[in-house]
Amino acid sequence: MELQELTHQDFKGYLNQNLKIKFSEDVTLPAELVEVVKLKGYTPLEREPFLLTFRTQQQNEYYQQGTFVVEHPILGEIPMFLGPMGFDNIGMKYEAVFS
Repeated sequence: MELQELTHQDFKGYLNQNLKIKFSEDVTLPAELVEVVKLKGYTPLEREPFLLTFRTQQQNEYYQQGTFVVEHPILGEIPMFLGPMGFDNIGMKYEAVFS
């Protein structure tokens, strides 16, 4: 499936499931999809905007925003622009916004 064809519905069934984020050739970390949110659109787009929130178990460090590969056993490898959102009591959260 092409990136521009993905919708929030493609991810809802994988909420709270584990996947991996490949931050570099040498670093792939386990992560969990912790949030799928449908956003309000401001123009008549082909798809409704949405955001995904992922959580890694990083405690003291994080990666700056950039395009990384999210690996899922069913959806495959999906390049996403992820931004760090901050730490919670479990780890670091990263967010991807699709518009």
